[in-house]
Amino acid sequence: MTVELESDYRPSEHEPFMNDRQREYFKNKLLQWKDDILKESKETLATLQEESQNHPDFADRASSETDRSIELRARDRQRKLISKIDAALERISDGSYGYCEETGEPISLRRLEDRPIATLSIEAQEAHERREKVYRDD
Repeated sequence: MTVELESDYRPSEHEPFMNDRQREYFKNKLLQWKDDILKESKETLATLQEESQNHPDFADRASSETDRSIELRARDRQRKLISKIDAALERISDGSYGYCEETGEPISLRRLEDRPIATLSIEAQEAHERREKVYRDD
């Protein structure tokens, strides 16, 4: 089922939570984000391939290797982000998107707007981070 959305639509607290319109809005937002990451990734690959020639100067070669290492780390982060986007799209399909994985309560629209891959409400995320800090300090 496709829902037509006007380009200036923003989910509102004054409508039913995760109605068809909101789900379609977040689906489009996630798909656009994924598309942007994939385009950027292709550009990065092209740049890395162009710069893969040998540099006769050791300083140039070292600089090139450092740049390549940074780019590869960024690509790894992008790959992980894409898997989180795919998981969010799956949650939209199965109807669990927008609900906290720990409490089952709705995640605020503002949080989803800022971080559409969020799986925890702010309260649950803060509690998770506090627990993580306690274990990390031990």
